[in-house]
Amino acid sequence: MAAARLCLCLCLFLFLSLLRLPRGAFAAGPAAAAPVCGRGPGDGMNVLFIIVDDLRPVLGCYGDKLVKSPNIDQLASQSIVFSNAYAQQAVCAPSRVSFLTGRRPDTTRLYDFYSYWRVHAGNYSTMPQYFKENGYVTLSVGKVFHPGVSSNYSDDYPYSWSIPPFHPSAEKHENDKTCRGEDGKLYANLVCPVDVTEMPGGTLPDIQSTEEAIHLLNIMKTNRQKFFLAVGYHKPHIPLRYPQEFLKLYPLENITLAPDPWVPKKLPSVAYNPWMDIRQRDDVEALNVSFPYGPLPDDFQRKIRQSYYAAVSYLDVQIGLLLNALDNVGLSHNTIVVFTADHGWSLGEHGEWAKYSNFDVATRVPLMFYVPGMTTSPVSQGARVFPYLDPFSHTGGSAPQGQIEKVVELVSLFSTLADLAGLQVPPACPEMSFGVVLCTEGTSLVRYFNISERMVEEGKEGCDDTDRCFKEEPFAFSQYPRPADTPQWNSDKPKLKDIRIMGYSMRTIDYRYTVWVQFDPNNFSANFEDVHAGELYMMENDPNQDYNIYNNTSHGWFSKKILDFLKH
Repeated sequence: MAAARLCLCLCLFLFLSLLRLPRGAFAAGPAAAAPVCGRGPGDGMNVLFIIVDDLRPVLGCYGDKLVKSPNIDQLASQSIVFSNAYAQQAVCAPSRVSFLTGRRPDTTRLYDFYSYWRVHAGNYSTMPQYFKENGYVTLSVGKVFHPGVSSNYSDDYPYSWSIPPFHPSAEKHENDKTCRGEDGKLYANLVCPVDVTEMPGGTLPDIQSTEEAIHLLNIMKTNRQKFFLAVGYHKPHIPLRYPQEFLKLYPLENITLAPDPWVPKKLPSVAYNPWMDIRQRDDVEALNVSFPYGPLPDDFQRKIRQSYYAAVSYLDVQIGLLLNALDNVGLSHNTIVVFTADHGWSLGEHGEWAKYSNFDVATRVPLMFYVPGMTTSPVSQGARVFPYLDPFSHTGGSAPQGQIEKVVELVSLFSTLADLAGLQVPPACPEMSFGVVLCTEGTSLVRYFNISERMVEEGKEGCDDTDRCFKEEPFAFSQYPRPADTPQWNSDKPKLKDIRIMGYSMRTIDYRYTVWVQFDPNNFSANFEDVHAGELYMMENDPNQDYNIYNNTSHGWFSKKILDFLKH
């Protein structure tokens, strides 16, 4: 760990030294772009981009009454918070590549973990690459890109990052037998509260990532160069391995089951995910639950939900320490902070666990933007914006500075951050963009920042033309692949060659509409003439998406809207 940190320090020192050389000392490389700046509310500011793995919006600032998340809530109190933000695919690598390139999965052609978009689809620029080409030092800590083939075993370095990304050394022990059972033996469990001092190296990955991010902030405070620092946290991704003291925050008697812990009667079998990854954990395997629909015992369901909440509070501590460090180095006045997740996670809803679906519990994520002087009044240098709050002792909550109910997508992050930072917003992608290096399929969300909810509601009420309203109505588009019409061992994470069906899903404020259609992985084509199943949920009467009315409703209008979207 010390050697790795020294190596990164030297890399960063050398890089920053080169930045101080006279302009023109080095010719721009072929991938570099001339800095193109506009004027944005955060013009000239740094960026701290926080990405969490598998975090659904179980946060105080999103109205959850059970969770203890005072530091994230404090960030929300200084931020614009989007209440209805959605990922484009509810699995790690496709979602991250999508929002980091600003392209949808059908354009990155990544639906699994086993291809690198620059080779497999197109040499698309990424968000950090764009900031790097516009004069920022770009730094990656923890899980930002999904590691492995999908980011070329390098987290897309050197395209996206100024120095090699940092990964915590404890990461390699995530799936080891480190969970102590009641018999005193060690297991690879799903539910895994631990004594951190007993862990390899006496630490956990997210603790190391926080330490490294703070270390980089201390280096950057002495340099006038703008930075883009991305910090990726693992928890609450499974295994639910976290310091055991966080269990005290959530007595088991206070933990309820999901409001709808059953498989809906009219749920198409193709839409169900059989949560294979948790079945393979030692504690779940010992329960001998039948495949694919057999429910987990109620007491174990409560333990999973308890540990998920405990892991969220452990995450909140890391966020609190990181943001407090931003105060300590005197950079809270000129740093944009973005907080989001790659997707959500089912906690027993619809009889499902994990992600791997198009439901809100799998696709909906927290999303908030702190922009000094825009989401807050002007912040003076050295101001204490984010004092650390202890979840074990802090009481009371913090209301978001502004809450936007409009439906938005993570694919819009690239455009939004460029806009906030005063960079030229990348152009919208043409219909066929595989050969276009720089463009995005999302749109900047900055247009919503200064719109009051009253104006938003008035605008909605004043719209009386159905087609025009639809074009103006924000929506989120997600998709998920399946290998077959019925659940099987690889339904959750099919490899590209095994995909036979694609579920395309459209979410507006009023409904979620999903069609499962034939898909050819050889030419990445969907056949909307061959519909295997459909889902339609109306939010006003069915907010949990339990009662599928697809077969009871004329849905030609919905189908037309999905087809129109895919064509354009």
